[in-house]
Amino acid sequence: MLLALATIAAGVALRQVDRWHFARGRPLKADAAHLIALQRSRSNNVTPTLLLAGQWLQIAGWWMLAAHGPLFAVAAAVGVAVHFRHLQEISHFAVHGVLARGMRSNMVLAEVFAHHPLALGPLRTRRRRHVRDHHPNATTTEDPNLDDLRNAGLRAGTTGLAFARTFVHPLTMRGLRTTVHGLAACLHPGIWHRSAAVLTVAASAYLAGGWAALVCGLVIPRLLLYPQLAWMSLLVEHTWFDPIHRTGTTAWVEAGRCLRLYPRNRLLAMIASITWLPYGDLHHYAHSAHPSVRWNYLPALEAHLAPPHFAPAGLLFGTATVAGRHHRALNAPAPVADSTAVHR
Repeated sequence: MLLALATIAAGVALRQVDRWHFARGRPLKADAAHLIALQRSRSNNVTPTLLLAGQWLQIAGWWMLAAHGPLFAVAAAVGVAVHFRHLQEISHFAVHGVLARGMRSNMVLAEVFAHHPLALGPLRTRRRRHVRDHHPNATTTEDPNLDDLRNAGLRAGTTGLAFARTFVHPLTMRGLRTTVHGLAACLHPGIWHRSAAVLTVAASAYLAGGWAALVCGLVIPRLLLYPQLAWMSLLVEHTWFDPIHRTGTTAWVEAGRCLRLYPRNRLLAMIASITWLPYGDLHHYAHSAHPSVRWNYLPALEAHLAPPHFAPAGLLFGTATVAGRHHRALNAPAPVADSTAVHR
């Protein structure tokens, strides 16, 4: 067990190298131009590699820990799922070209450390879908993410148990089928290198912690827990079903269709930022306003921007929640035409 804990600690320390490197001279509040200039001066390929390697070192530590009994296996399932979510979000910044120096380095690092081992599909496809299709069209009919939400059941008139079920969609049979189909498409026999990467991860998990690590430290996190964390993140990115459509600066437009979760609760914000909304995902509004800013500088950018129009206190519980807003938007009465209007 000591070796497992030491491995996790070593992974944590390795990840901090990137954080410390980009933290030097970081302001508490600044505009995008200043922050982009600062991050470009720090841009490199070494610290992002150490960051990603640290994530996998921690995963290996959780695999070793899983072999020490049922409680540790459960802890490993949660811990590994969180790290898979971290890898997804780090690769998201690689898609925007701000993880490492140069787009080629961004693509290679994200494929090797995230997309290949987690069977997330080709990074170029994700880049096209996210940068070209999502960002300019967020919350509109052209947004592929909105299609995902509707396919999961979030449509006009959805209420009651059907609505509640959409918030745990990846844990339902329908959601599990979607996850499995995505994995099957990625592990097609003709794409041997992706299949080889997944098999290597599975073999490593088994060697590190036996069947407990393979099942609780890989299969359950990848099929159920990590997809649920990613789904929760998607739900809190935008006011999907009732955005305020605006024209003007990018920040002004995004303020009308983004939200900021936990604006006044530092404890919940901290928990979210280290689990299901990592690497700047808690600051999605600032990211949407300026996608070229690395996650290290999003808090400073957010402090510079005017706040978005919706800043809910919680996801599910509280007076102003994301779930409550989505429910009201999906069940709002249709506008009634004014019968007294004079037709000319």
